[in-house]
Amino acid sequence: MVVGVAVGYAVIGFRELIGFFQLVLCGSNSEARFASMVAELRPWQLLLVTTLGGLLIGLFVHYVMPGRRNHGVADVMEACVLRGGRMDVKAGLGAALASAASIGVGASVGREGPAVHIGASISAWMAERLYFNRNRSLTLVGCGVAVAASFNAPIAGVFFALEVVVGRYALKVFAPIVIASVAGTVVTRIYLGNIPAFMSVPDYFIVSFLEVPAFVLLGIACTAMATIFMYSIFVVKNVVGKMPMPVWLRPALGGLIIGAIGLAYPHVLGVGYEATDQALKEALPLGFMIALIAAKTAATAIALGCGFAGGVFSPSLFLGAMTGGAFGIIAATVFPELSSSHGAYTIMGMAGVTAAVLGAPISTILIMFELTSNCELTIAVMIVVVIASMLTQQITRESFFTCNLNDVA
Repeated sequence: MVVGVAVGYAVIGFRELIGFFQLVLCGSNSEARFASMVAELRPWQLLLVTTLGGLLIGLFVHYVMPGRRNHGVADVMEACVLRGGRMDVKAGLGAALASAASIGVGASVGREGPAVHIGASISAWMAERLYFNRNRSLTLVGCGVAVAASFNAPIAGVFFALEVVVGRYALKVFAPIVIASVAGTVVTRIYLGNIPAFMSVPDYFIVSFLEVPAFVLLGIACTAMATIFMYSIFVVKNVVGKMPMPVWLRPALGGLIIGAIGLAYPHVLGVGYEATDQALKEALPLGFMIALIAAKTAATAIALGCGFAGGVFSPSLFLGAMTGGAFGIIAATVFPELSSSHGAYTIMGMAGVTAAVLGAPISTILIMFELTSNCELTIAVMIVVVIASMLTQQITRESFFTCNLNDVA
C-alpha cells in the first residue's frame, strides 16, 4: 500500500511536470488541447521550441544521465533479470525530468513508459532500504510498475507488471501487486477523477459477428503497422548513430525536423491524445488519418532515434487508432450493412498495434475492457490482438522492449 500511494503521487507529479514544461514553452498546460495550442504558435516559435528543447535535453542526457543515455522500460526488465530488481533512483528521477521535458517541447513520445520507470525506481529504492531479498525486491518492483502502468485501469496494470516485468503469476506475487495497484488507483482517481488516464471512449457495439473476417484482416493490418513502426525507430537510430556529429547535438537536429512536421500536422506532437480522441469520436476523414499515420511514424522514429526521452505506448495507441479508423471506413464502404461503426474499429486497432509493439497482449486486452466495459467489443479486440501479436512475434521475434535490451547491455 505504501508503494502504491508513493508511486501514485510520483506519477501525478510527473504529469504535472509535463504540464509545467508545456506552460513555459508553449503557453498552456492543457494536454487535451496540445495540438490546437501548438497550431496557434508562429512557425518560428514552434521550430525554436522543438530545436532548443532538443539541444537542452541532449546536453542533460549527455552530462547528467548515467551511461549518457535515456532510461526506460527495458532498463526495468534488465534490472529484474540480472540485478534482482536493483535500480538507481537517481537515474529514475533524471529519466522523468528528461521525458517530461521531451513531451513538453513537443517530441512525439509517450509518457507511460517513463512513468513505469519512475514507479520501478521508487519501488527498487524502497526494497533496498528494507534489505529485501531478490524475490521480495522483484515483487515490490512489480508493485510500482503496476501502479505506474494502470492508466486508471488497475486490473490491466497488474497484468502488465506480471506479463512484461515480473514474468510469473504466483499468488504470493499477485496479491501484493493487486494491493499496490488498487492503492495507486485510489490516489490517482482522487486527484485526477474517475476517468481513463488518456482518453474518453464512446459506447460502440458490434453489428454482426459475420464481421469476424474483417477483424482478422484488421489484425494483419495492425501487424504491418506495428512492424513498420518498430523498424522505423531502429533504422533512424542506426542512421543517426553514424552521422559525424556530437551525440548531445542529435536531439536538436531531431527537434528541428519534428517541428517542421508539426507545422503541417500538429496532431502528431507530444502524446497525441487529442487526435486519438478525435479518431474515437469518428471526427477525422480517411485521407487525413492516413497522412497522420505517416507523419506520426516519422515523428516518433526521429524523436526516439535522435535521443529524445519517452515511451512508445502513446504513439502505438495513436497509430492503432488511425489504422483501425481508416480500416473501418473502408470496411463500411465495402459492406455497409454488415460493418460496425469505424469508431469500434478504432478501438480494435488501438489494441492490436499496442499489443504487438509492447509484447503485452493480455494487459492490452484488459485495458480496453476496463475502458469500454463492453464484453461484445472485447471479443473483437481479442481476435485482433491475438492475430497482431502472433504475426508480429513471427516477423520481429521480439517486442520493442526486448529489442531495446541491446542498448541497455
